[in-house]
Amino acid sequence: MTQAQKLRDAILAAPLETSNFGETPAPETLYLPPSHLKALRLDAHVVVGGRGVGKSFWTAALQSMPLRINLGEAASELHEIEVRVGFASVEKIESYPNADVFSTFLDQAGDPYDLWRAVVLRWVAQRAGDSIPSDSWPSTVAWLKAEPEAAARLMQRPRDWRGLILFDALDRTSTDWKRMDDIVRGLMRTVLWLKAFQGLHAKVFLREDQAERTVFNFPDASKLMATKADLTWARHDLHGLLWQRLINSPDAHGLYLRDICLQVVEQDGVWRLTQDMKSESESQRKAFEALAGPWMGRDKRRGVPYIWSVGHLADGRGQTSPRSFLAAIRQAAEDSSERYSQHERALHFESIKRGIQKASEIRVQEMAEDYPWVPDVLSALSGMNVPCEFEAILTQWEMKFPDGAKGMTMTRLPAQHIDRGWDGVREDLQRLGLLETKRDGRIDMPDLYRVGFGLGRKGGVKPRS
Repeated sequence: MTQAQKLRDAILAAPLETSNFGETPAPETLYLPPSHLKALRLDAHVVVGGRGVGKSFWTAALQSMPLRINLGEAASELHEIEVRVGFASVEKIESYPNADVFSTFLDQAGDPYDLWRAVVLRWVAQRAGDSIPSDSWPSTVAWLKAEPEAAARLMQRPRDWRGLILFDALDRTSTDWKRMDDIVRGLMRTVLWLKAFQGLHAKVFLREDQAERTVFNFPDASKLMATKADLTWARHDLHGLLWQRLINSPDAHGLYLRDICLQVVEQDGVWRLTQDMKSESESQRKAFEALAGPWMGRDKRRGVPYIWSVGHLADGRGQTSPRSFLAAIRQAAEDSSERYSQHERALHFESIKRGIQKASEIRVQEMAEDYPWVPDVLSALSGMNVPCEFEAILTQWEMKFPDGAKGMTMTRLPAQHIDRGWDGVREDLQRLGLLETKRDGRIDMPDLYRVGFGLGRKGGVKPRS
């Protein structure tokens, strides 16, 4: 077996999957980009990020005391704190309401602010060993409203512990934008209310489109906005994350990859990168070059894999998610093994392009889950080339939807500005990073989505046939 083949097998054995469904992440997958440190601090009450950037990962990781300790001195304030989940993708009806409870509660003219405070009160009462009505969520809210002084005394009682309550996956609270706005706004008011009680903290993970709506339209909301942190990934962060996963590949696989990386240390049975491999450095570039070579073709005219692999996975706002990047690298290793087994490098440049195709397909599937209307409207553009004039796109939409924009799929959180017709849909697509307007006014689509939705580009990565 050649060295390149050994490295391909090692890459395929590494823990490159990033999807999290509530399970505790493995210690070897823990990686803290410097830009995420602010988001993890106790005084960051609002954390904003797109799909696949780490919201659910951090929600799961923060629940684990060993993982919080592994974050090191950078997040030392998290070491001695008790963590509770106030909402997440995994239902836990004793700890927080589900979408059906929210729906019934709002149907009966309930205020989400009261329901979220009931979530906090159950947490504090349970920790204090007190008994408050908890046979149903309406009963807890009824107690809060009927016994406000008792509720206040419970919250103001001296505590010998500190707590952090996390809220994630809030798009699961409702399928209607206005109702979801009301629910999230009620939560934000609750977070502001909680700030008055020493030792109790809250952290809310929001999608970007949620944060841009009316959820902060209430008095003193600016106090929360001032704490907002964004989960973003620079190119060197993505490469650092990749190597953190690679050097912890099991058995001899990890040894092969650590021999390339070199900048590693072992801590408590987990391999960690030194600072040089976490930054835009010659060490980081050379390590990836050892896997993928210096060029995306025969010479430098085709680009550098270290840069190309990240840049072609960016959305219309220039942001690349770790989920897309790791999926592309894994697919590139698989494709290289199947098609270019004798290639001198572990990752063939054509396989990296096919990795982009795979990552694009995954991203399109994710968009379909979050925004069912997106594949409905963008599938109408399949076969077109970009960049192009908006009129050409409009023609395709009008052909597929003769009844106008409202003829699109309307299940679960439709386009936010659909009432403004196709101009509103175009704006929503741009805000989500699926479309971008070039300086000359033409409409473009980043490769991350273009490939998956079947659009072409002169000289670009081709969609799968």
